[in-house]
Amino acid sequence: MLTAGNTITLDEINLTAKRIFSLIGADLAQVEAEFERQARSNVQVIAYLADYLRESGGKRVRPALTILSNYVVGGDGSSYNSIRMATVMEFLHTATLVHDDIIDSADTRRNRPTVNALCGNETAVLMGDWLYMSAFETSLAERSLPILDILTRVTRKMTEGELLQLTTLGKTDISESQYLDIIQRKTAFLFSACCEVGAILGGATEAEQKFLAEYGMDLGMAFQLTDDLLDFTSTDDALGKGTGVDLLGGKVTLPLIHLIASEPSMREIVQGVINDHNYESVSRNELHRAVERVGGIELTRARAEEFAKGAQAALNNLPESEFRESLMAIPGYVLERER
Repeated sequence: MLTAGNTITLDEINLTAKRIFSLIGADLAQVEAEFERQARSNVQVIAYLADYLRESGGKRVRPALTILSNYVVGGDGSSYNSIRMATVMEFLHTATLVHDDIIDSADTRRNRPTVNALCGNETAVLMGDWLYMSAFETSLAERSLPILDILTRVTRKMTEGELLQLTTLGKTDISESQYLDIIQRKTAFLFSACCEVGAILGGATEAEQKFLAEYGMDLGMAFQLTDDLLDFTSTDDALGKGTGVDLLGGKVTLPLIHLIASEPSMREIVQGVINDHNYESVSRNELHRAVERVGGIELTRARAEEFAKGAQAALNNLPESEFRESLMAIPGYVLERER
């Protein structure tokens, strides 16, 4: 049983993803139906690709956060307004994935060809734009300036993050603070926005809205740190896309930032992989062992756990409920996920 004022430690979390999301399973099913409805178009290529993206699935973490944040402040997460805005958040997320795959020249995601691999970059760019505009068009129906302000801000932050990342591609002199700033903009702001929008729809107080925004921000940081760690530790099949591709694309993430800081002689080796776009000069396993040798895996995992605990701490200010229990458990799920 949860008690107000006490943070659940990560090793105490034993709720599986199925248990977490089953609480709002019927609501998430409504999100799927609403996604299909919002994605309809009389332009055949748009209708096809929208359906393709919807069927590609995903964990629907962002819509779940919107719905749970609504419930946790005493709102009705099953209301049409909540379902509609939860779908908007998934549209925004899907749009960023489509654009990210173009920038990264990614061929697969979730074990399926990316839109750019399927139809080319030109079509993928326009499809991502269509998703963004559809999300904003739908959100206008709420007639809520605070929600529109949040969506505008998060879209700007995500674009800034992508642009900042582009300026660092191919560079090995990235600091931890630069890296954290980029992932906050690219990933964490959207998590925060999902929780904040859900809170507004649920009639939250300003304080509750603030706590849920903080929860989402820290959860998003933990999520992205874990994602970057999985690029090192997972397999292609488990991850649903190529592993080790971050470095091949010129992205130096926290495990490698720590390696280079600990052993400056490794900078040239890491730069060689970036320049050659392959692991012929040094294998992925050799780099993995080097990162482990200097504690880079443990450090990245520890940073993720710090943010996860910060997310849980923010929830201590909210009323005890089964919805808070699920929100409390999501950071543990994020840290333990394998894909």
